Amino acid sequence: MRTNYLLEKFTSAELYLESSDLFSEKNESIVSEGLNWINLTIKRSIDLICSILFMLVVGWWLFPIIALLIKLDSPGPVFFIQEREGLYNSRFKCYKFRSMVVNDEAHLKMATRNDPRVTRVGRILRKTSLDELPQILNVIYGDMSIVGPRPHIIVQNDAHSREIEGFKNRHLVKPGITGLAQARGYRGETSASNSIYFRYKLDMYYIKTWNPLLDIKIIWMTAKSLLSHENAF
Repeated sequence: MRTNYLLEKFTSAELYLESSDLFSEKNESIVSEGLNWINLTIKRSIDLICSILFMLVVGWWLFPIIALLIKLDSPGPVFFIQEREGLYNSRFKCYKFRSMVVNDEAHLKMATRNDPRVTRVGRILRKTSLDELPQILNVIYGDMSIVGPRPHIIVQNDAHSREIEGFKNRHLVKPGITGLAQARGYRGETSASNSIYFRYKLDMYYIKTWNPLLDIKIIWMTAKSLLSHENAF
């Protein structure tokens, strides 16, 4: 049986399942054979090139404008920094533009529809997903990829892993700024159990069938979704 780069790296880590559980009853791997070191190097190169080009062309002027609007709208920092779980359950500091008033529940509770914590500028940022733009820095640092399963708040991530068997297998790849679930319209609040389950199934489908062209397709699907979807608030 062929063993790809991710499986070789994973079998030595006691993070999710026993190595034998990485295969289904039909002896099929749950990760794509395309996730080998060559393709992962290509994916990382594309992440870096696209992220650096974005900062050079757009980020250098857009970030200061958004930062100024946030500071004028409400007191508090420009960035909201939150610890989340990434590749192989490692933890990293995830960056976002602050879209809420400073509050004690920010690290425990996601925003809900008509959430009073969301500021006026924050509502626009969340609706357009501009609040996620600082995660470009996470991509440059190597914590995230442009495309991959979205990282959840740690408290919710742990809760979902207790409810859904194999949920943390999503961490077999780097988390992304966008993913297949988001491209298919699953954005915003995750309180409904069927919503998070469908996101999990789409994330696992992405991991199992990944190839470079799939990332390009997801980016295109995400762009269309942002223009028409109403689940971001």
